[in-house]
Amino acid sequence: MVLADAILLPLALVSAIMLRHYPYVPDLSAMKWIFFVLPLVTIPVFVRLGLYRAVIRYMEDKVVIIVLAGVTISTMLLITMSLFAGYVPTLSRAAYVLFWVLALLYVGGSRMVIRGYLRRHGGGSKGEPVAVYGAGRAGVQLVHALRMGHEFRPVAIFDDTIDLHGAEVAGLSVHPLADIAEVVEDFGVRQVLLAIPSASRKHRKEIIGSLERLHLQIKTIPSPSEIALGQARIDEVRQVSIEDLLGREPVAPNEALLAACVRDKVVMVTGAGGSIGSELCRQVLQLKPIRLVLFEISEYALYSIEQELRRMAGVQIEIIAILGSVTHRRRLEAVMRVFGVQTVYHAAAYKHVPLVEHNVIEGVRNNVFGTWDASLAAAAANVETFILISTDKAVRPTNVMGASKRLAELVLQAMAQRRGGPRYCMVRFGNVLGSSGSVVPLFEHQIRHGGPVTVTHPEIIRYFMTIPEAAQLVIQAGSMGKGGEVFVLDMGQPVKILSLAKRMIHLSGFTVRDATNPEGDIEIVFTGLRPGEKLYEELLIGGDVTGTQHPLIMQATERSIPLSELETSLQVLDDACHAFDCGAVRELLQKLVEGYSPQGGIEDHLWNVAGSCEVATQIIGEQQLH
Repeated sequence: MVLADAILLPLALVSAIMLRHYPYVPDLSAMKWIFFVLPLVTIPVFVRLGLYRAVIRYMEDKVVIIVLAGVTISTMLLITMSLFAGYVPTLSRAAYVLFWVLALLYVGGSRMVIRGYLRRHGGGSKGEPVAVYGAGRAGVQLVHALRMGHEFRPVAIFDDTIDLHGAEVAGLSVHPLADIAEVVEDFGVRQVLLAIPSASRKHRKEIIGSLERLHLQIKTIPSPSEIALGQARIDEVRQVSIEDLLGREPVAPNEALLAACVRDKVVMVTGAGGSIGSELCRQVLQLKPIRLVLFEISEYALYSIEQELRRMAGVQIEIIAILGSVTHRRRLEAVMRVFGVQTVYHAAAYKHVPLVEHNVIEGVRNNVFGTWDASLAAAAANVETFILISTDKAVRPTNVMGASKRLAELVLQAMAQRRGGPRYCMVRFGNVLGSSGSVVPLFEHQIRHGGPVTVTHPEIIRYFMTIPEAAQLVIQAGSMGKGGEVFVLDMGQPVKILSLAKRMIHLSGFTVRDATNPEGDIEIVFTGLRPGEKLYEELLIGGDVTGTQHPLIMQATERSIPLSELETSLQVLDDACHAFDCGAVRELLQKLVEGYSPQGGIEDHLWNVAGSCEVATQIIGEQQLH
């Protein structure tokens, strides 16, 4: 560029003189020295201004200001030299103005031309052709970022703004979405990148639905908040979030409800390392408690969430990480007393239906007696509020997990009958997207590896909610409780799992292989319902439900068991667990939990291998003796 400027500056001066005197050609032999001196005095000015530090490919528009300043100083130097040499009228005022204009065009324009060429042909010219949806600021930034790399080559922009159709943005034509099929065919596009980070979730769902029929791979860029917080870059394209397919528009939280049980209080979360527990911790931390106690049985999960929260909180909020099981009542009570816990979010539970079905005793111990011990510990430690995280599988359950969670609800309802003590309440909701038990990560893994995608039954449906939304609603619902309430979250419309699998396949750029399309990419295989699994999930046991001060939180009125009666039943259940009598455990669950109807035999691995409760008891007894 130094060499180019050394040639272009004298050329600008020659051009200015020629234009000034056209059609006559003046004699320039006497002043030829000035053509050699001009770059010698101007280039050091450009160096001083930093013009040559800018890498052309990545040059920003502010270089125009530098060129403007440099050329202006160069013109002033030229005027000074010509005045001392007496070159008037050859270099008149008009010639100086023309030189200034032409030097700007030559010096600045040369850089813009080279930058444009390098961005178009030096980086992504051989990359995969992609289309960008969104002609706004994010779309323009994405196009420029893609051109600097080698992976993608942007070929077209789509936008639903009618005024932009037919225009050019970032050197690309803007098309309406109706032209997508034609553009895909002309350029061989297999991917569409969504550059609409500020669009509403409803709008994104509509766009994705329009693109889905073409079996294009759809990716997106991060949200503005992720970019602002430094969590992602504008050019960091990623798979379309499942929230864009199933999520709904967020409802603004009630700030008073969010803060009531958290702000300036000591909060404890059991199961703090789990999907829901960890998100509860994140949101609780943002509400500024005095202290946050993390209670978790998994050492790795506890370490991970503690490190994450410490990075978020800095030194402002005290974070206490405690290893322990919720079935250890004395340890729970000691922790709550020592740290002065005021609010407990009880998220610790075994929630994988097949696993609990194969491990009946541990499932009942953790879900039922873990809740019983935690609630008693909270009462002994003078905790103010105790919120149980429940599940839609507790409604007319067909599996041990659901039955144990419903019995945990009954435990809290009975505890709420006591005079004094904490405010006990429970919050019931369905599946959360991205949790450890969700089908979404499984489908993503299967699609990445070419399938097949496994669905248990063609008619199975589920309710879905995002983890942050569920956690936020849990915190707000817990603030409403006065004692013994069952709060039910509005989960929106149920989703057919087969339709979800097909959409995820299509949005990954593949087609479904079936009888109507034997040449498709990925097959969907039906594996049959797993032990204890239902086709449909429900959120209410009865029809007695009322609204609350939050539009997405309802309050259900459901049958409870007197505390004295429940205590007797829990003692019998505890004895059955100690005796490893899975048959007696199932009978007690059927007696206590309304609507519990197991679909098959006992699936517990140890029970089935041992052959009978006597053999299992003998084995366990021998182990205890040793």
